[in-house]
Amino acid sequence: MNPDTDPEDEWTLWRDARLAALESILGKSHDTVGHGTIPFNLGADLGGTADIVYFHNHVDGIVSVTAELIGNPDQVPNSMGNYELAICCRDGNDWGPNIVGQLAHYTLETPLEPGQTMDIGPATPDGSTIDAFLFCDYGRFRVRDQDAGIIMCVGITSSELAACRSGDRERVESLLKSGGVFPFNDLQRESVV
Repeated sequence: MNPDTDPEDEWTLWRDARLAALESILGKSHDTVGHGTIPFNLGADLGGTADIVYFHNHVDGIVSVTAELIGNPDQVPNSMGNYELAICCRDGNDWGPNIVGQLAHYTLETPLEPGQTMDIGPATPDGSTIDAFLFCDYGRFRVRDQDAGIIMCVGITSSELAACRSGDRERVESLLKSGGVFPFNDLQRESVV
């Protein structure tokens, strides 16, 4: 951050550059931005959640992407640099945007890498067959001369999680794609393995 730049101007520069980079991958964003009831910068302990930007024209569904991490000096970078978290749902349910908005805080302490998995069973709606996320590299770009990217959070079943953890992650990802699941989060579906 330039010490001579007004912090509000710096925030605006990052916001605009971040959105332009996301739109280069996902197309034009929707006019609506989901703002957390409690701002992200107040922290997870107080219930702060990341703002969410929505993309309705990228796939036949809605891609919801955090909009607080690229340019945030508190995020622990991963192999992409700074990154935003994305989730794709076939409909406008709130579960997806809410979970990535909350998960954004985790990235301030621990980097998430493409190819990793995370148990999320207790955070899924009742009746869901999804037990974990598979984090997938969904695009890389530069924002204000810094490496950055998008991690897509794809819900996977317990048997898909077991296959990933036994070294078969690439096959699981391939089956999710060929089965028409990827990049969506279908909360009630059969396993692809």
